[in-house]
Amino acid sequence: MPELIVVTREGEERTLSADVGLSVMEVIRDAGIDEMLALCGGCCSCATCHVHVEPGFFEKLPPVTDDESDLLDGSDHRDSQSRLSCQLLMSEALNGMRVTLAKED
Repeated sequence: MPELIVVTREGEERTLSADVGLSVMEVIRDAGIDEMLALCGGCCSCATCHVHVEPGFFEKLPPVTDDESDLLDGSDHRDSQSRLSCQLLMSEALNGMRVTLAKED
């Protein structure tokens, strides 16, 4: 089972066990990290699951879709490592990936 490292907005770092196939958003939400609002439930329509992905893992992720990019464009905190966590499915290749919850817009 891969592990996901999550840094909260307060700087707390938590290591979570993640089932393969779950989205990063689901793993964070299911762990009870309340900062992950995920208002749309993972259907890529709200950007409340915005995270910054550690550079070493960014290249292992699927490309950003046009819909995801449009939603991220609405954030004042978008950077080159920004992704919507609902669009990232956990796999063994992502074991140890570190994400930081983006500041709330």
